[in-house]
Amino acid sequence: MNKSENGIFPAVCPLDCPDTCGLLVHKQDGKIVKVEGNPDHPITQGAICNKVRHMAERVHHPERLKHPLRRVGPKGEGRFEVISWDEAISEIAGKYKQLAAEYGPESIMPYSFYGNMGVLSVEGMDRRFFHALGASRLERTICSAAGVAGWKYTMGFRGGTSPEDTVNADVILVWGGNIVSTNMHQVVLAEKARKRGAKVVVIDVHRNRTAQWADWFLPLYPGTDTALALGLMHILFRDGMTDDAFMERYTVGYRELREHAAAYPPELVSDITGIPAADIEKLARLYGEAAVSYIHIGNGLQHHDNGGMNVRTIACLPALTGQWLKQGGGAFRDNGGYASMNSRSLQRPELQPDARVRAINMNRIGEALEMTEQPLKSLFVYCSNPLVVAPDAERVRAGFAREDLFTVVHELFMTDTALYADIVLPATSSFENTDLYSSYWHHYIQLQEPVLEAPGECKSNREVFSLLGLAMGYDPEVFGQSELAMIREALDYPRNPYLNGVTLERLRAERHVKLDMTPKAAYLDHLPTASGRIELYSKSMELAGLPPLPTYTPLKEGYDGLRRPEQGTGYPLMFISPPNHNFLNSTFGNVEKHRKMEKRPLLQIHPEDAGARCIEDGDEVIVFNGRGDISLTAMVTDKMLPGTVISQGLWWEGDGRRQRVNILTPDRLSDMGQGATFFSATVEVKRQAGNRPLLSE
Repeated sequence: MNKSENGIFPAVCPLDCPDTCGLLVHKQDGKIVKVEGNPDHPITQGAICNKVRHMAERVHHPERLKHPLRRVGPKGEGRFEVISWDEAISEIAGKYKQLAAEYGPESIMPYSFYGNMGVLSVEGMDRRFFHALGASRLERTICSAAGVAGWKYTMGFRGGTSPEDTVNADVILVWGGNIVSTNMHQVVLAEKARKRGAKVVVIDVHRNRTAQWADWFLPLYPGTDTALALGLMHILFRDGMTDDAFMERYTVGYRELREHAAAYPPELVSDITGIPAADIEKLARLYGEAAVSYIHIGNGLQHHDNGGMNVRTIACLPALTGQWLKQGGGAFRDNGGYASMNSRSLQRPELQPDARVRAINMNRIGEALEMTEQPLKSLFVYCSNPLVVAPDAERVRAGFAREDLFTVVHELFMTDTALYADIVLPATSSFENTDLYSSYWHHYIQLQEPVLEAPGECKSNREVFSLLGLAMGYDPEVFGQSELAMIREALDYPRNPYLNGVTLERLRAERHVKLDMTPKAAYLDHLPTASGRIELYSKSMELAGLPPLPTYTPLKEGYDGLRRPEQGTGYPLMFISPPNHNFLNSTFGNVEKHRKMEKRPLLQIHPEDAGARCIEDGDEVIVFNGRGDISLTAMVTDKMLPGTVISQGLWWEGDGRRQRVNILTPDRLSDMGQGATFFSATVEVKRQAGNRPLLSE
């Protein structure tokens, strides 16, 4: 650790964001007084977002937890007493031994995600501990699982176009991603392409910041992205804009796809998507006639019942016009495969006493907590805030309120979830840890070494699970391993040639090291699909019971393909809850500066829908469906098509009202990858009583 009180120190942004920025942290009297971007980072080049610029507000927040706590009041009430670390570890280990003996180790389960993207924080000692314990396995599928599955069925490998190359594109399609708020450095690269004459087109359900920045915005109905992609294919094939030589050499199934796409003419696709047929024709010509075209596939469109197919279908488009052979052409969904590390050494799955241990999907945590056969008796939550981020949130809250559920939460703050814990453990911030960071967008590995002393008695995930492992009597060689030793093991992975030359020594000297991207030259020749080619027709999907060709399937609630939701259902409005600009999921939801920038949670509603409900701008409204209800402030706007309402950001409960949007979202699983379906929800909206008198009152 650099214990200097004053100075400027290199650091890494830990947030679940593709940019993984290089930072410079300014310290005075042992505290952060300024965070700026590191101009020496080859991709992020000194530019950072407000979320990270104000990180000191979070790290030095007066409500940081600093000591272990034990609950002394009812769950959810927030009454705790301070205890020692020895007491906390002893109590947790003792409870786990008791539960394992009485109910079996599968009665215990971790619940975590990527609140901190450090490899050691979320894929190291924690995984070793729960493997050795024999706990139920958590399927961590809440974010990108559907899209990853859809992409892999088509391309095989979790990697696509390199960010630096996109400056060469003539057409950039940003499809279902608000990159101004969630991937700002791709915007910088797109601006460089724009200066060369490129056109930026945004396809989304909402005229967000990215859509406002674009040259052309195409709004569509939620969950109809597959239909639009098939409509583009129809025109590309019909008008001879395809590269048949490329498809013959590098794909399987293009003849079948050509015949299949004939069933999606622009007029039909217009009825499904809400995009005028003339605009579909124009978009197809723009894409098909471009010398170099690039598609940036966002997260939003995968959070539907048909989310995997949405991504799978869009991923087929670059092959039709041979874009993968052009520098800057192709598509991006996730470049994490290039930085694959030695996860077996980090996680030690061989410690698991029974390889057949049950798996529970994190999107179904509410349902899992209701199980009466082999019930869950304990949860250990870290790097996540499930009462805010998990779907069907009231069901989740009811599960966490069970008095017989022993819950441990390792956190920086008393979150909505921590209020329901039996034991709360104070966590370090990333600036107080040693950790390793990769990006799922750019090609640089970075090392974070501590630049701050941990406040109070805060401990890292690695420290906590090391203490627990030793208290349980597990192998001290495994559970006493240092951070640096674990980092060496993670980077020792000859199976991934892109890691060639990335060493701990180089990282300590250089802070960021680029992956060896020379193997990418043979990208198309070594695709790990069943056929070894881009699979426009996928036998693997057919064997899995899925349509082998890209096929549009309507959502299970909401749009049926040609009509808006049936009025008779009682919930006629599609409800979408994308990120806002100043939070990252629920992170920063308790930081006053960020809350002030966002002001308060809003419901964006189209003038047609507002007028039909006597709602005016600024009215307090109740948004509800069969899963529950929340209170928001109406913002009447035409930023989306009629029939769609939008609420941005995951707000903590507060302001004297229910405002957690995931109270309304379903816990159904996506068509592939068992991902979340947050955006396949329908609701009704009414003006809150006492808000403003109705004409009839």
